[in-house]
Formats: sequence, C-alpha cells, structure tokens
Amino acid sequence: MIALKLPMVSFGAASAIVTSMGVIIGFGTAGISKPTIIAGLLIVGLADNLTDSLSIHIYQESERLEERAAFKATIGNFATRLLISLSFVVLVFLFSSTNMFLVCLVWGVLLLTSLTWFVARNRNANVLIEILKHLAVAAAVIAVSRVTGTFISTYVQ
Repeated sequence: MIALKLPMVSFGAASAIVTSMGVIIGFGTAGISKPTIIAGLLIVGLADNLTDSLSIHIYQESERLEERAAFKATIGNFATRLLISLSFVVLVFLFSSTNMFLVCLVWGVLLLTSLTWFVARNRNANVLIEILKHLAVAAAVIAVSRVTGTFISTYVQ
C-alpha cells in the first residue's frame, strides 16, 4: 500500500480543485448542459490528468529522482486528481443546475482551504495568509472562466 504524503498529493489536489471549479463556472456561464459539464470534468480528470502525471514523472526522472519515488509521486498525483474530479462530477450529477454552482464552489473552497491549511502547517507558514493567497488565485481562475463562458454564450452561435 502506498502511504499518501503531502508532496505526492498537493500538486494534483490543487490542480483538480481549481480546474474543476473553472470548468463548472465557465461551462455553466456559457449555458452548456449538465451532461456536457460532466463530460468536460471527466476529460480533464482523465486525459489532462494523464498528461500532467506523465509530465511530472518525466520531470522527476530528469531530476534523477529514484525510480520508485517518481512512480509513487506520479500515481499519487493521478489518483488525487481523479478522485477530486470525480467528487465534482458527483455534485454536478446530484444537484439541480440552480444549486450545483453554489455547491461546487463551496466544495472547492472547502477542499482548497483544507489543502492549504495542511501545507501551511507543514511549512510553519501563516495559515490565514496562505489560504487567502490560494483562494485569490482560485477566484482569478473562476473569474477568467466566467468571462470566457460569457464571451462564448454571447458571441459564439
């Protein structure tokens, strides 16, 4: 059994949380259907996840990280991203279009805040400042996704 360590999951978790929120808000703003949002989340959770995991693995090999450690980190990243992406898929599936955006945002904020708390505590950093910085980046991603969705729904027919 692979023991989960913070460095093994932190990159994948942050990526999956913020990307999932961006996909849901961007697609939702564009007026895209729930099945398409779910498809988008699954594509990101699988295809993009595989490419990021491969990229991390190749980077770790280039840094001459021991092969077993590189493999564990790659698997940890992939599994973390997949599980988080699937959690958003479940929420989109379960909740009405009206409530799904709020539920997914709250879930994403809770996950990102929790991850940041663990990382900040591990680094002996100021937890509140780290949480605010990470939430600000997530807010920027969500804002860009919303603007993109608005642009698509307005100009692409």
